Amino acid sequence: MTRPKDLDPSSNPRALLGAELRHARERVGLSQEALGAPLFVSGSFIGQLEAGTRRMHLEYAAHFDDVLDTGGFFARNCRALAKSKYPDHFAEAAEAEASATSIRQYATLLIPGLLQTKAYAEEVFRAYHPTASDDAIAADVTARLERARLLDDPTTPLLWAVIDEAALRREVGGGTVMAEALRHVAGLARRHRIIVQVLPFDAGAHASMHGHLKLMEFDDAPPLSFVEGPNMGKLLDDPATVTRHALMFNLLQAAALSPRDSLALIESVAQDYEHGEQQP
Repeated sequence: MTRPKDLDPSSNPRALLGAELRHARERVGLSQEALGAPLFVSGSFIGQLEAGTRRMHLEYAAHFDDVLDTGGFFARNCRALAKSKYPDHFAEAAEAEASATSIRQYATLLIPGLLQTKAYAEEVFRAYHPTASDDAIAADVTARLERARLLDDPTTPLLWAVIDEAALRREVGGGTVMAEALRHVAGLARRHRIIVQVLPFDAGAHASMHGHLKLMEFDDAPPLSFVEGPNMGKLLDDPATVTRHALMFNLLQAAALSPRDSLALIESVAQDYEHGEQQP
């Protein structure tokens, strides 16, 4: 039997690995549900692996090699692709984000990572890791800025951010850093590259008091949601959970200022920082 060749890591490795999984599964006549059942994962999860929107973990790869008789192909390539520039709790979400057609995000105390400037990101990572080396901080910042390059595409993904007013008012790195950071967000909105809304303090209690929320949609895979806390995060594909999170985001949009009023507030706060007038 001809075995599949190991993948070229310079191409899109997760998409190639997923395509090989689909080919091997169909060759033996298994449905997505049947392949996933022994692993206690859904057929939609297998579909996400095949579409390249989810990372294949080693225990799954070993099972696929056994069931699909692929001679260790998936385990070998899974090990080769396991290294990531992102923390373990965020790596799979970052990879999914890169292939999303739509990203909707609520940010509580920070400007979202995809919208951060270099100076702002440096301050954030230094606060997270006060004893880290300068080289380690620089690597984290570089990885974050590389993620943001997906916004270089003029239309895809659609990025809709709801940012809590607290993120505008929390002075990260001083007035100059904050003014630049907010001008950057406003510039993306004025160029119609993103949609941004501010959830004002006077909105009171809201649908995501627990914190950060991110929703991602794809052309060829079911939607995902991502929730995170200190040094932890979870990518979720349960349809009921994703639907609930989508409703939460819709409620946040309804409670937030309009995009026009949000842009005016962001630029006003940026001007205050520039003039040294921002109040704590």
